[in-house]
Amino acid sequence: MSSTPINIISAIQTGEYRIRLVFDGNTVQEVDFKPFLTRSHHPDIRAYLEPDRFAGFRVEYGELVWGDYELCFPIIDLYRNTIEHNQSITVAA
Repeated sequence: MSSTPINIISAIQTGEYRIRLVFDGNTVQEVDFKPFLTRSHHPDIRAYLEPDRFAGFRVEYGELVWGDYELCFPIIDLYRNTIEHNQSITVAA
């Protein structure tokens, strides 16, 4: 992979906890967040199992975020579609 930054250019919810992400260069990943959310023991993460709360995501500065960056994932994990294997996410306190 090159050292060029990766950005999300669009995100569309395609299922209950699935989001289709389009990255620079037209790379597309459909990420299923349900396994990650259901395996988490952290109540702030599990709160996103509420459908309306989950649906409140947006793309900001090339990243997928919820709330005021209350939940976001490393862009490389989304690009590789490996969020359920890598627990390095951010939860704002």
